[in-house]
Amino acid sequence: MSEKLQNTSAFFFLFAGFHGFLLFSVFSLMTNSPDIRIGTMAGKGLRTAEYISKILPHGFESFEIQFPGRVDDLDLPALAKEVAGVLKRSDAIVSCIAIYGNPLGDEPKDALCREGWLECIENAHHFGTDLVCGFSGRVRGKPIPDSIPRLKEVFTPLLERAQKLGVRIAFENCPMGGDWRSGDWNIAINPSAWELMFEALPFDNLGLEWEPCHQMCQLIDPMPQLRKYAKRIFHIHGKDAKVLWDVVEREGIIGPNIFAFHKHPGLGDSNWTRIIEELRKAGFRGSIDIEGWHDDVYKGELEMTGQVHALNYLRACRLNHVANPEGF
Repeated sequence: MSEKLQNTSAFFFLFAGFHGFLLFSVFSLMTNSPDIRIGTMAGKGLRTAEYISKILPHGFESFEIQFPGRVDDLDLPALAKEVAGVLKRSDAIVSCIAIYGNPLGDEPKDALCREGWLECIENAHHFGTDLVCGFSGRVRGKPIPDSIPRLKEVFTPLLERAQKLGVRIAFENCPMGGDWRSGDWNIAINPSAWELMFEALPFDNLGLEWEPCHQMCQLIDPMPQLRKYAKRIFHIHGKDAKVLWDVVEREGIIGPNIFAFHKHPGLGDSNWTRIIEELRKAGFRGSIDIEGWHDDVYKGELEMTGQVHALNYLRACRLNHVANPEGF
């Protein structure tokens, strides 16, 4: 065989092998969707679909589409159609839609939030999801137990409607600057509050939108509660924290210096391999969606740098799925 023919043959087999690898990789992605997806938050109002189209090439596998306390200015079925048009080019999904306001309040904006919760429940199926997340709300300026009657009044009919539609509801665990004694936004801030909520609202379709960050910033170890409440966790926010224990030991938590910072996963104190292991033990199948725009360093021009680092880190913590040999 001539040297020219040998080179041509080698090139052909290299080319065929490379494309075979590509086809195998694409096929694997299409047929082995992960049990736990790694995504991000992508609610940008009327520009949501455009935003997703720009960040989808980074490899995000799911998207939470969140709304800031109201949806009356949006056509949700039309928005869902636009998003679906972008996602059809990939294996990515909408993990949930979410509304962050105070549905327990008595101001006009709170009424819009309550209407928004119902609209999200009614339209979740257009986005291909069965999950609506958000703040539980709070009676402003009152201790958490004082909000429970109002919580039951507002969310009992919403949960009943959601149940009929096959929709789940999850409350985020963010204090939004509040504590047990007082606050303006949310009561779903720690396990003691969760117990009151679940007792007042005994619905199987009610759960938590959880992240370790908000617990760590209360100096709560997130792992024991994760093990206890894992089966009530419907969605995960990918956000971590870094606690400066030297500041805590020197000044406490009400001194002049910040003692904890929100961080992207992989840049904080949590071991997300252990978090994902606990979720899998509990049978969790859902998404960890990175909640960006909080990191004290990787923000502004470095925002997507931080988010993609978190994406790659969380994928590594999840481990790559490898099928067992057939028959063994």
